[in-house]
Amino acid sequence: MIFLAEYLHRLNPVLIRFTESIQLRWYGIAYVMGFMAGWWLLVRWARKGVGELRESEVADFITYAALFGVLLGGRLGYMLLYARTEFLENPLTFFKITNGGMASHGGIAGLFFFTLYFAIRHKRSWTGLGDNLVCAAPIGLFFGRIANFINGELYGRMTHVAWAMKFPEEATRWRLDSPDPDIAAKAAAVRGLAIENGADPEYWPEQIMSLSRGSNAFAEGLRPLLTARHPSQLYAAALEGLLLFAILFTIREKYPRAPHGLLTGLFFIC
Repeated sequence: MIFLAEYLHRLNPVLIRFTESIQLRWYGIAYVMGFMAGWWLLVRWARKGVGELRESEVADFITYAALFGVLLGGRLGYMLLYARTEFLENPLTFFKITNGGMASHGGIAGLFFFTLYFAIRHKRSWTGLGDNLVCAAPIGLFFGRIANFINGELYGRMTHVAWAMKFPEEATRWRLDSPDPDIAAKAAAVRGLAIENGADPEYWPEQIMSLSRGSNAFAEGLRPLLTARHPSQLYAAALEGLLLFAILFTIREKYPRAPHGLLTGLFFIC
């Protein structure tokens, strides 16, 4: 048996690099794919007369939902949940999108308020709008979790299962001054390894990811220091993505006149 725990994650999150600050990333492509799939599904149901949207409204609805709901909500959610201190000290960090940082919780909250506004303004059923939207959302979640895997982020707990993997991002969290002597020793080892492979002695933690992808010597030296972990991004892609979509899509297609709110509630329960 081949144990994937020997596999060190080295996938490149950048598909095309134009400059250091302008890049085409898999994560961005995942958003586009999710919005395209959502548009196709909402048009499909609008043509069948299922839900609260007319076909002529779908394009604008998806555009504003993407902008005000997912993108702004996701970014604000990230800043408040994971970078609150930095955001409160300098609110302009909100616009540093090249540094990454989106939260699905914030995206869901953004959609919550956008659909509420749309429903009130156009006198539609709020939960009726949500029913079609949540049926399309798992496809976006699927693409997003695949992008998380390509980025090598949001990995799971340590494990000994045969398909476990090692993610270099773990090493970026190690500190030389850690109270845990094992972590401090690993940080010192990685620092030495990084400097040997051309890293700046002062900024070596920021260069771990690029070194792990570009230097075979660094990657092989880092491998034994890392912990084998669950590739939980792939679990999420399969479960909250494909499986949840299959459940909601089947019910939407089989029961097009289901009471408003049934699918929205089922989405959140699942």
